[in-house]
Amino acid sequence: MLETALKSLTTFFATIGPIEAAVLFATLTPKMPRPERQMIAVRATIIASAILAFFTLLGGPILSELGVSIAALQAAGGIILLMIALDMIFARPGGAIKLTPSEGAEAQTRDDLAVFPLATPLLAGPGAMSAGILLAANASGEPFGLAIVTGALVCIMGVTLVLLLLAQELNRILGITAQRVLIRVFGILLAAIAMQALFNGVKASGLIPT
Repeated sequence: MLETALKSLTTFFATIGPIEAAVLFATLTPKMPRPERQMIAVRATIIASAILAFFTLLGGPILSELGVSIAALQAAGGIILLMIALDMIFARPGGAIKLTPSEGAEAQTRDDLAVFPLATPLLAGPGAMSAGILLAANASGEPFGLAIVTGALVCIMGVTLVLLLLAQELNRILGITAQRVLIRVFGILLAAIAMQALFNGVKASGLIPT
């Protein structure tokens, strides 16, 4: 179960991206009063947590009703996470975990930053949703395993809230170099987890005889 906990923490941290979200939040709210920033951070974290919890707990059963097997889910989730990991490692502009130019421009003009772009797609993006479904599927429906995955999600969202509340300070303390190093390190870990999920999916599918 320790392996499940570590894998869940690493995967959620890499796909949710608390550090990157905090840095972007700081750039979007440079002149906003602290109380207002704190309210936005709390709302965004609550909304993103609800979205990710829904996909983590109910995404697998919904896909099962649609005829999607666990093997297919593992393979597809592995591919999606691998794409995100490559974007993190090579720091590609406009990658899977970043806002597109049009989304960034819209974010500058919207009043409610908590919903867009902070809660979604920045925190609760496609990668984090896929990660939640994949981790829950790997738990094989065991209540204790699902509890570990859910606990890891709660833990990472707690860390995310703290970093969002300290976004301005974090942006000053961490230079660009330190931010990129951290993102690349977690990108490498995520790539390894993604490949293992892909291997498990291919093996479970029976396409390749053992």
